[in-house]
Amino acid sequence: MLDDDYLPIEPIQKYLRYLDSLEKSPNTVRVYANNLKLFWEFLRDKQIDWKEINLEQLSDFIHWLRSPEPGVVSIQPQVSKRSEKTINHALTTVCGFYEFHERLGATEGVNAYRYQMQPGRKYKPFLHHISKGKEVKTRLLKIKEPKTFPGCLTSEQVKELVNACKRIRDKFIICLLYETGMRIGELLGLRHEDIRSQGVNEIHVIPRTDNINISRAKAGFERVIHVSKDLMKLYSNYLIEEYPDDIDCDYVFVNCWDGEIGQPMDYGAVNGLFKRLAKKTGIQATPHLLRHTHATELIRSGWDMAYVQKRLGHANIQTTINTYVHLTDDDLQKEYQKYLTKRDGFNES
Repeated sequence: MLDDDYLPIEPIQKYLRYLDSLEKSPNTVRVYANNLKLFWEFLRDKQIDWKEINLEQLSDFIHWLRSPEPGVVSIQPQVSKRSEKTINHALTTVCGFYEFHERLGATEGVNAYRYQMQPGRKYKPFLHHISKGKEVKTRLLKIKEPKTFPGCLTSEQVKELVNACKRIRDKFIICLLYETGMRIGELLGLRHEDIRSQGVNEIHVIPRTDNINISRAKAGFERVIHVSKDLMKLYSNYLIEEYPDDIDCDYVFVNCWDGEIGQPMDYGAVNGLFKRLAKKTGIQATPHLLRHTHATELIRSGWDMAYVQKRLGHANIQTTINTYVHLTDDDLQKEYQKYLTKRDGFNES
């Protein structure tokens, strides 16, 4: 991060080094750096010293992020330049930045938080009886995000994507994401030792911080995902037919035809695969959409939410509920028909 004189912005550099020391993923640090870059541009435009900003001025940052062209006032309705989620993430970054420097004594910080009683939830965490009477810290500056359903792929669409792949490796990527709901960072960090097929068919998702393709497993704990024999067969076919010979690499997904052969695939390579498939099939799929599809299918099939949480690698079951429980009109109709069938059976008896 450089200022107008091409010199490092030391307060930002310190905070980014702190995040790196906490072993935050490189992608996360990059996003935080971009958010702070925007904030520094805001401070420059408003001629505000970063150490002297107050809550009211910080709230202006929201309007600055929303404005398509800062400094231009239009009498016509304007479409926000950034989504509510993007703005909230930028605010989270800035508040964390000030908390860090307040602890260092560099600034008095910004009073951007309040304390309130924890709202009631259907699923209570462990030791809830101890903490339920305590106030929790919440951020004052936070805008309401519209709840949107990213959608799900049908089984026919997934088959179309798989059939559009020319290579076994690419078919394996699609099938693995669809059948396990793994995150893309978890997939790219897979080693051969993580795939177990002796007596059981399972994949061990292991957090690592030394992946040379900068991939990271978001969850900080290991978990096991059980998979089908067909998926394991696809893995074996990939190793036999396409995996490069005589390479010193233990990563499952490597460059087989493009780039440096034998080196681990990166995020760009997988995104490129999905872009090519979108051109061939017209299906705008992403790795995370396959994760949504897998989770939704589990929930619709009647899986207990605690099992879905464990399989997806969420630390909090509320995250699973808020992110993946999306009931469509068809879902409601089916459940209502089940209700009618049970009710009619009761009346007949």
